[in-house]
Amino acid sequence: MSTTLLFRARKRAINAEFELGEGMTEESKNQTRVARRDDWKTKLMPERHATFTLNRSFSDEEMTALRRGNIPQSMEDKWFWYMEGSTLWVHRSWTGYCIYRIDFKDDDRHVVTVNRDPQQYESAGVEADLKSLNKLLDWQTQTPYDRYNEWLSETYDALKRTRKS
Repeated sequence: MSTTLLFRARKRAINAEFELGEGMTEESKNQTRVARRDDWKTKLMPERHATFTLNRSFSDEEMTALRRGNIPQSMEDKWFWYMEGSTLWVHRSWTGYCIYRIDFKDDDRHVVTVNRDPQQYESAGVEADLKSLNKLLDWQTQTPYDRYNEWLSETYDALKRTRKS
């Protein structure tokens, strides 16, 4: 089976998992409610971390999407995120590692804390983190959150990195 056919089949399967039927399942309830810290296994931001400023504005609709958070629904859904007050916590879904913490500020100069524990997260530096974080925020603020295209994009990026090494 070709790679294209595999991706199409996976997209159909993922989309089918997230369509709401007549009766709401436990899974569909998770999609419509606001995520909280205790909805998923999470670990604290490690002592080894760095901070930088994210200069970006968010519309009311984007902030609503971020406040709603994301409770993973399948293995391909790699992120769990939730907000507490004005802080967005972003965790890898498989490990619970806290990768980003964003403290939102009224002046759109948000303070980002990023994991620097090499056992939990590898980074090429602040510029790479800014690029990755902005891409992730773009995905997270889509309405509705597009799990399939996020998975496809992350898979493509991983394949590109593998070819470079």
